[in-house]
Amino acid sequence: MLDHKIPPPLVALLVAAGMWFVARVPPEMPVAAWARWSLGAAFLLVGLSFDLRGLLEFRSARTTVNPLRPQRASHLVTGGVYQTTRNPMYVGMALILTAWAVFLAAPVSLLGPAVFVGYITRFQIQPEERALQQLFGDEFRVYCDKVPRWL
Repeated sequence: MLDHKIPPPLVALLVAAGMWFVARVPPEMPVAAWARWSLGAAFLLVGLSFDLRGLLEFRSARTTVNPLRPQRASHLVTGGVYQTTRNPMYVGMALILTAWAVFLAAPVSLLGPAVFVGYITRFQIQPEERALQQLFGDEFRVYCDKVPRWL
């Protein structure tokens, strides 16, 4: 099974490479370069913000940031950006991929973020949630009831 086998940043890089490859397939979106750069930069900055804020919350709680070993979590992080989404780092990666799709200006490349979200949900987030449920029990269940997985 692929659960927890491929680091999420590597998954994002592979998806980004696939997006670049398929972006050569017509049609191209007729969008001015300034608009692509502006919108892409906005998605990039918001995505990086989610990633950084999520990472800083984990560091502050002194718990593992290793997504391949969720069973090593020492604290359930629920503050800061984790009050908005249970997976800010994955949200950040999806937004960065969206920025890349905007920059590529190819409609087919917009599938990339959706592929990433689907893959990460199935092979990373769901196994993480099972591990966190075992570690934190009702506290994690209550948290899941209050905060969405994505946005």
